[in-house]
Amino acid sequence: MDFITAYLEWINGQLWGKPMLVALGLTGLLLMIGLRFMPLRKIPTAFGMLFKRSEGEGDISPFQALMTALAATVGTGNIVGVATAIYTGGPGALFYMWLIALVGMATKYSEAVCAIAYREVDENGDHVGGPMYYIKNGVGARFSAIANFLAPAFAVFAAIAGFGIGNTTQANSVADALHTSFAVPEWVTGIVIMIAVGLVLIGGIRRIADVAGAIVPSMIVLYIGTALVVLTLNAGAIPDALSLVLHHAFEPAAAAGGFAGASVAAAIQMGVARGVFSNEAGLGSAPIAHAAAKTNDPVRQGLIAMLGTFIDTIIVCTMTGLVIITSGAWQSGDRGAELTGAAFAHTFAFGNEIVAVALSVFAFTTLLGWSYYGEKAVEFLFGVKAIMPYRIIWVIAIPIGATTSLSFVWLLADTLNAMMAIPNLIGLLILAPGIFAMTKAYFAAEKG
Repeated sequence: MDFITAYLEWINGQLWGKPMLVALGLTGLLLMIGLRFMPLRKIPTAFGMLFKRSEGEGDISPFQALMTALAATVGTGNIVGVATAIYTGGPGALFYMWLIALVGMATKYSEAVCAIAYREVDENGDHVGGPMYYIKNGVGARFSAIANFLAPAFAVFAAIAGFGIGNTTQANSVADALHTSFAVPEWVTGIVIMIAVGLVLIGGIRRIADVAGAIVPSMIVLYIGTALVVLTLNAGAIPDALSLVLHHAFEPAAAAGGFAGASVAAAIQMGVARGVFSNEAGLGSAPIAHAAAKTNDPVRQGLIAMLGTFIDTIIVCTMTGLVIITSGAWQSGDRGAELTGAAFAHTFAFGNEIVAVALSVFAFTTLLGWSYYGEKAVEFLFGVKAIMPYRIIWVIAIPIGATTSLSFVWLLADTLNAMMAIPNLIGLLILAPGIFAMTKAYFAAEKG
């Protein structure tokens, strides 16, 4: 295990070095500029579309597609990921989470536009899409040799990455939190989650969408509501917290208390890495869910999809980050769920229990969302016959993840994230002119 960990650390360092950070940020920035900052200007418009009826082919409503995507993104990244970013990179890491999220809105918009524009219908009659399909059907129309390599490469990375970002990481974080707060054995947590996830997966995307549509809005509102209560009670500390975020985004954070100190480089790397881990903009996962939406208009679904990044990072991650910083817990030396729990416990005696319950619900929905992403990836590679075996392996992996070293799981997830991003970003850059053209035509028609 030590050899594997050391090897993964080396690979992770290469993949998440400056080239990847620049690639993610620059791709989002180029798309944002090409879209003339439309994703930022049209946030109110996008929220207004959420509950409007959308006509067209598909398997689930646009709202359910967003909830399924949020089910996969709003998870341990919003609780453990933010805490890890601040523990390693200091308060300034939160600034870079915001930055990557804002440009990531253009990336997420573009991913969903392509997902609808280039989706297919499989032999079961289900609508399937995502990077492997828009690389195959979009990029392949111009660069077949590139597409023939990138499309299956993405599918392989996604099918494997799901076990890191969407399975073992989630199970491990929940098991650790429940063991710490309620003394529940890790193996018990793993078995219970395995059974619950297995029962939902039997119904496929429609049952996943139904469960996500029911749970995700409630869990986000309850978590944000609890965080707002904490911030209201600590309102006087908010200006200083924001000042710390902005100051340490450009100046190193000195060691204090149990905090070991952090350089600006660490703030950037951890902020971007944990931001991407949380909102998944650029990874190409969310468009797999949005491809199933009932709509014939790629731009409309793109507008709805970009809200996923805004809600996940600008709203939910910010709440977690501010609670941690205003409480002063970021200097305690705690990390992960323990740090977030300590921050809430600064205001509520049952703060650790709040975090444990929130983490459990978030992780459960993430396990559902990512199982769908993984099975669509293996379907692209091997056909619909591969779906059921993948689901079986998926549920078996849950208790294994619940009892695996947290540091190793995070390392594996980070590495696989980067491997997914590479073919997806290349595909988006090649398809960018078409994305801009579809967007321009849509808003021209709206004005007309």
